[in-house]
Amino acid sequence: MSAVDSLTELGELKEQARSGPDPMATERQHAKGKLTARERIELLLDKGSFTELEPLRRHRATGFGLEDKRPYTDGVVAGWGEVDGRTVFLYAHDFRIFGGALGEAHAQKIHKVMDMAAAAGAPLVSLNDGAGARIQEGVSALAGYGGIFARNTRASGVIPQISVMLGPCAGGAAYSPALTDFVFAVRGISQMFITGPDVVQSVTGERVSHDGLGGADVHGQNSGVAHFVYDDEETCLAEVRYLLSLLPSNNRELPPRTRGEDPPDRESDTLLELVPYEGNRSYDIRAVIEELVDDGEYMEVHAAWAANLVCALARLGDRVVGIVANQPAVMAGVLDIDASEKGARFVQFCDAFNIPLVTLVDVPGFLPGVGQEHDGIIRRGAKLLYAYCNATVPRISLILRKAYGGAYIVMDSRSIGADIALAWPTNEIAVMGAEAAAGVVFRREIAAAPDPEHTRQQKIAEYREALMHPYYAAERGLVDDVIDPRRTRPVLIRALSMLHTKDADLPRRKHGNPPQ
Repeated sequence: MSAVDSLTELGELKEQARSGPDPMATERQHAKGKLTARERIELLLDKGSFTELEPLRRHRATGFGLEDKRPYTDGVVAGWGEVDGRTVFLYAHDFRIFGGALGEAHAQKIHKVMDMAAAAGAPLVSLNDGAGARIQEGVSALAGYGGIFARNTRASGVIPQISVMLGPCAGGAAYSPALTDFVFAVRGISQMFITGPDVVQSVTGERVSHDGLGGADVHGQNSGVAHFVYDDEETCLAEVRYLLSLLPSNNRELPPRTRGEDPPDRESDTLLELVPYEGNRSYDIRAVIEELVDDGEYMEVHAAWAANLVCALARLGDRVVGIVANQPAVMAGVLDIDASEKGARFVQFCDAFNIPLVTLVDVPGFLPGVGQEHDGIIRRGAKLLYAYCNATVPRISLILRKAYGGAYIVMDSRSIGADIALAWPTNEIAVMGAEAAAGVVFRREIAAAPDPEHTRQQKIAEYREALMHPYYAAERGLVDDVIDPRRTRPVLIRALSMLHTKDADLPRRKHGNPPQ
């Protein structure tokens, strides 16, 4: 065979690997409203930047008809490329081959690209569209998943890991996305569950569709498994690119800075109108965030789950920050079980990847109720407290209005380690609201008064004037400054600039034992 013939053969083999063994498989994938693995890669990466790893890999399994079906790639496309000129590793299940099911060779390709990502210190993106373990390969396939889970765990907090759900993901396969930092889902095609609808019906008698059991909106709104949900693959992959632009490549780097046009000293009169003075009036905290961050752009995490707490990535003065904010428009902004867990995971992620934290506080307390107590609000609420106390990145807290009880402490107060604690003149920092406090402190006096309601109102005013005026905390050093709301953006940016060289270490230990 001549050199020319060898090159011709190589080209034919690689073309076969790209096109797949069945020419009709691509049409079937498109008929389902889904892109192919390679089409997805083209959308995600910079044009022409993809380098494929092991395109000619084939399985060596025998029996159950597999010896006659040995397609190239073995159902997963893996390699690396660039997003905005920065290296990113990825793998994409090819549903056209064995339904994207994982076998031994398939898993070894994934193991290799995960090891390369960790060694290179670059993000890892998985494009998931597979039917779980390849049944014909038995325990070898299951062991392949074990290797993926172990690598997910070792890479946690070292490189960003992003899972994009673009098809079914059943059984043990669902655990790898759950171990990663962010999960993206697309309505109509993304599904995640441990046991499918047929098994659920046979065990419990419940009838449920695939989407009803584990569709994108189920995990975006109910379970909190999906962090981002979109209507189509193109938008979803574009948003993955945007998320990557906000993240460092690894935990040894700072997030990338960009030069924007939004002036760092920009003031905002609008902020005076957005937050009502009256503590019982609602407003949307997202409008406040838009006024503060560069160009009003931010990426909200878990937008539809635990919406009483907003977590978002944005830029302030060209620096990436993580924003945690109570949402008065939903449940008055109280902290409950889901919001606490949502906030805790976000804080931990930001701390792992050197992203400063800005906390906007307007919280009336933890949600009371038998259900919350019985479901573990103490241990689960403590997760947010633990995450903040454990964080060593720059931390700035700003009290907009209410800051009551233990929830005030948990929302990155000065007492648990906030580097800079600020407040607006409308702030009320107290153990509880004046109405409730007066009812406890002056209960007997109010009951014995000729006009209990008049006396109650007097005592409420007395308590508020003595212990809840805006400068009470500042007088005691619990707030560094009470600032003009209009100047919030420049004040935050100056504080972030000062704190960007912060160096704080935790005590020497193998790891902490956070509340579960």
